[in-house]
Amino acid sequence: MVNDSNLGWLLLTNDDGIEALGIRLLVEMLNKRGHKVVVFAPSTNHSATGMRINLMTPLTWRFRDNLRDEWNITNQDNLHLIELDGSPCDTMIVSLDKGLEHILPGIVPRMVVSGVNLGPNMSQDSYHSGTMGAAREAGLYGMPAIASSLTSFEEEGMERAVEATVDVIEQALNVLPMNPENLRRPSVDISAPHVSRWPNIESSPAWQNDPEEALRNAFRHGELMLNLNTPPTWNGEYQITRLGMRWYRDAISFGSTTNDEKTATFTIGAASIDHTPVDKSDCDAVMENKSSISCLPTWPQTHPLALDDRLLTWSLESCEGKYPVWLQ
Repeated sequence: MVNDSNLGWLLLTNDDGIEALGIRLLVEMLNKRGHKVVVFAPSTNHSATGMRINLMTPLTWRFRDNLRDEWNITNQDNLHLIELDGSPCDTMIVSLDKGLEHILPGIVPRMVVSGVNLGPNMSQDSYHSGTMGAAREAGLYGMPAIASSLTSFEEEGMERAVEATVDVIEQALNVLPMNPENLRRPSVDISAPHVSRWPNIESSPAWQNDPEEALRNAFRHGELMLNLNTPPTWNGEYQITRLGMRWYRDAISFGSTTNDEKTATFTIGAASIDHTPVDKSDCDAVMENKSSISCLPTWPQTHPLALDDRLLTWSLESCEGKYPVWLQ
């Protein structure tokens, strides 16, 4: 149990929908440990929607306080449940772009957590994942964010993924201010030490005097996000990782043609997944029954706010202990 008087609020979303087991168990454990939580999640499943958003479309939101009676909630005053008829990224845009302020005046989240997802989000999943898309969208709004997934499509073991997620959340809160420093990006500093100077590559990067603080600032300001992948057989250990390499083979199946023989159906879903070993990769860590923690840039390469690749390299190579070195 932690002291809830100094915790602030966490903003939770997912891509499996507000009634999914992963977010329910995460809410229950956070509530039991004294955390204040606002859930702002899709009303239905939006898996593999990436960063899809609904433009110029009215999006309906509803309180789902009825779930507080169905779930194992210790302190109902510390929990608000809202669903949105939209995508995971829609939930972040609506909530962070003053929607949450309109619905629940006075509540400002310290951090965003997306998940816990049912299914892995490793390697190229980072492009397709609605879970990661929501965390990345939060980062674009200047918020520190964590995406978390159970690396199985079966619900067995979800409790272990939730346990790892809460552990990392509480560790991350130790480096965050009570109020977010960069929500909605009131100012933009492309000269910050953690930001890449590309295409002008400095021989002595600005972050080298204090790389740990540079990484903490990148996380606080939404330029760096954490991606957590926990296997159902988690052995209690973490590994700091990079994205790995896995290949979806035979990704489509063919349906029968219609009577006119001019149309047919295709279903996307890999028959098998091949794995290519990569040193310190998320895929390899999970295969060793470890929980993978990847430090990932929010902005794409060549963007003026992209992280300096050399700083990410330093973070990966300096991983000693349980968490990323800048979180310890």
